Amino acid sequence: LIDVYAKVPQLVNHLHLPVQHGSDRILMAMKRGYTAMEYKSTIRKLRAVRPDISMSSDFIVGFPGETEEDFLQSMEVAALAQFDAAYLYIFSPREGTAAAKMTDQFVDPAVVSLRYDRLKVVLDHSAVQKHRERIGRVEEVIVEGRNKRDESKWTGRTRQNKLVHFASSEALRVGQYAQVEIIDAARFHLSGVLTEVGEMPTHKVRLSVQSI
Repeated sequence: LIDVYAKVPQLVNHLHLPVQHGSDRILMAMKRGYTAMEYKSTIRKLRAVRPDISMSSDFIVGFPGETEEDFLQSMEVAALAQFDAAYLYIFSPREGTAAAKMTDQFVDPAVVSLRYDRLKVVLDHSAVQKHRERIGRVEEVIVEGRNKRDESKWTGRTRQNKLVHFASSEALRVGQYAQVEIIDAARFHLSGVLTEVGEMPTHKVRLSVQSI
């Protein structure tokens, strides 16, 4: 995959690469099959061949047996990786899994809640920082439709899979490309203004559904 990102420019500048945890001990208990160092090495290699790549991930806090030291290792991975976005979950036992039977190692819910809040601060900070780095740039956006909250604006996605809400005096079509200057950034989206209307879609943007 790293080699493909290096050689195929058409590949979109986004990759979701779940890490789940920063502690090798917890990763082994999860049966993830890699170490935190291997994960960080993969990220470095991807960014070396595609510097503008956007990366998102998943984290779990409160996995059975998680210590404060284990948790701090997750904080370290999150801080070093500087993800554009990340999904954060609190462990919950799922019937039929080995972890669900580790009841004697369940972490105090109050401790887990605090760890969730602490890790969320780190993840939110890097996401906003990454978004703010786009301010002033002109991004190619594929139009998804009207903004659901503000009919005067449109919504689209950049090549980094970032959501953009942008103003336009022109009527656009779903699937159409547009050049948008980014003027502001928030945790989950970018804001911008249309600078140029791009190509019309050459692909189907709606699929017909037939009942049987």
